[in-house]
Amino acid sequence: MSATYLLLEASSLLTQGEIKITPKPPPEAGKLLNIINYIAWIAMLAGVASLIYAGGKFGWERWHGGALESPKIVLGALVGGILSTTAGGIMNAIVTGG
Repeated sequence: MSATYLLLEASSLLTQGEIKITPKPPPEAGKLLNIINYIAWIAMLAGVASLIYAGGKFGWERWHGGALESPKIVLGALVGGILSTTAGGIMNAIVTGG
């Protein structure tokens, strides 16, 4: 097979119109989705725990007049939460092409 033949075949395939792709889940997709759901729950619980910790630390810092480091923790927890909750939607949009 020459490169010219492959190029002609590829161009004729592309000129036929839209290529329909129907993805199928792999054989063990259920177990993988179960693990992903557990990881999502752990990430959500870690975000809630960090917000609770940051709130307690913020109160402690205000009470004792120390340096305010807790807003950084709150910001980090919020950014992490936003990323972890939108990751599924982003990956779904990438996989489905829309």
